[in-house]
Amino acid sequence: MTESSAHPALWPAPHATGAVDATVTVPGSKSVTNRALVLAALSSEPGWLRRPLRSRDTLLMAEALRAMGVGIEEGVGPDGSGEAWRVIPAGLHGPATVDVGNAGTVMRFLPPVACLADGPVHFDGDPRSYERPLHGVIDALRALGARIDDEARGALPLTVHGAGALDGGPVAIDASSSSQFVSALLLSAPRFNQGVEVRHTGRALPSMPHIRMTVDMLRAVGAQVDEPETGGEPDVWRVSPSALLGRDLTVEPDLSNAQPFLAAALVTGGRVTVPDWPLRTTQPGDALREIFTAMGGSCELTESGLTFTGSGRVHGIDVDLGEVGELTPGIAALAALADSPSTLSGVAHLRLHETDRLAALTKEINNLGGDVTETADGLVIRPRPLHGGVFQTYDDHRMATAAAVIGLAVPGVEVENIGTTAKTLPDFPDLWTGMLDADPDTVGVTPGALGTSAERPGA
Repeated sequence: MTESSAHPALWPAPHATGAVDATVTVPGSKSVTNRALVLAALSSEPGWLRRPLRSRDTLLMAEALRAMGVGIEEGVGPDGSGEAWRVIPAGLHGPATVDVGNAGTVMRFLPPVACLADGPVHFDGDPRSYERPLHGVIDALRALGARIDDEARGALPLTVHGAGALDGGPVAIDASSSSQFVSALLLSAPRFNQGVEVRHTGRALPSMPHIRMTVDMLRAVGAQVDEPETGGEPDVWRVSPSALLGRDLTVEPDLSNAQPFLAAALVTGGRVTVPDWPLRTTQPGDALREIFTAMGGSCELTESGLTFTGSGRVHGIDVDLGEVGELTPGIAALAALADSPSTLSGVAHLRLHETDRLAALTKEINNLGGDVTETADGLVIRPRPLHGGVFQTYDDHRMATAAAVIGLAVPGVEVENIGTTAKTLPDFPDLWTGMLDADPDTVGVTPGALGTSAERPGA
C-alpha cells in the first residue's frame, strides 16, 4: 500500500502561467468563531454570531455545545445581512459525547465548559487527537476542583464528570506546548465560583496573539481580565467571576487562511486583494503583511481591505515565528522557491500540531528536490530546483495549502487529500482555481461565485 492509497484521488496543483490578479473573499476566522461560540454558550442571554466560519472545526464545536444543551440556530441575521448563528444559552447537562475530530480548540476549550455541566461529558476524536497534548488543561482543571477520568494519559479520550459548577481560583500550568491551555481556562473562568488566576510556569509561550484574542473577546462580553499586556504580572492572567453578556459579533476573515492567496501574488508577481481585512486585529495572520513584504512584495491596507502585490521574486528570510507558528508551512513553501536561504525559528511546538509539521515539511519539500533541514526549533531551507511529485498532507490543512503554493511554480505537483483543507477553509480548490482564472476586468473571485458553501444560495 502506498502512502496515498488511503486517498487515491490526487489533486493536480494548478501551475501558474502568468501573474494572478484577483479579489479573494476569505471565509471567517476559525479562531474567532470557536471562541465566540464558547463565550455565547456561557452568556446570560442569547446572542448573534454573524458571518461564522462553517468548516469541520467550527461545526464540531457547534455540535459539541448542542450536545451539552446549548441552542445554536443557523439562519439569516436579524437585519437580513447574511448568514448568522443565534446562540441560546441553556443549563449545561450530561450525559453527552463530544467528537473533537482533530480540532485543538474543541479538545482544549470544552473540558472547562464540561465542568459546568450537570453530568458526565465524554470526549473522543480522530486518532491523531490522542497524540496531541492536553495535560495542561486536565491537570489545571483537577487543581481547580474538577473530576476527570483520563486513565493517567494526559490526553484523549477522557470523561469530565461535570458537577454544575467549578470552584476555580489560582492555578499554575506549563503552557509552552500550546497557548490554547491558557485560553481554555480563561474562556470559562467568568463562570467559575472564584474566577481564575492562571500562572504560566514554563518556557516562552507560543502564539501569544491567540491569547490576546481570547482576552479581547472576553472583555467584549463584559468579563474583567487582568493580563501582562496591560501592566499585570508577567505570565499571569486573572479573570473575575461575572455574568457574560449576549452580543452581536461579526467574525473577521481568517487572515491565516488568506496566506496561500497572498503567497500566489508573491510567487507569480501578481496582485491579490482580500476584502474586509481589519485595520486592527489580534489575529496572528496580520503578521503576513510584514513577513511577505520582507520576502519581496508590497501591500496596501485600506478600509476596504488589503491588496498585496508581488515583485516577481521571492527572497529568503530569517524570522522567529514563535508568535505566529501556524504561518510556518506557507512560509516554508515560499522559502523553497526563494532566491536565497531562509531560517525559520521559534516553532518547536509545531511538532505537536495536526501533524509534526517540521518533520512533514522537511520530508515533503525534500521529496520534490528541496533542501530542508530541521533544527531544534525550526527549519533551515536552502532553495534548490524543484520537480513534480506527490505531496503528502498528513491530514493537515496547512500542509495542503503549502503544496498548492509550490505547485504554482513547479509543474507536476500532486496533493494527496486536498479535502483536508475543509478543516478551516471550505471549498479551497474552487477558491484556488477561481483566483488563477479570475478576469480582473470583471468580478474576480467573489462571494457569490466562489465563497464558502454557506455563502452560495441553496448550498
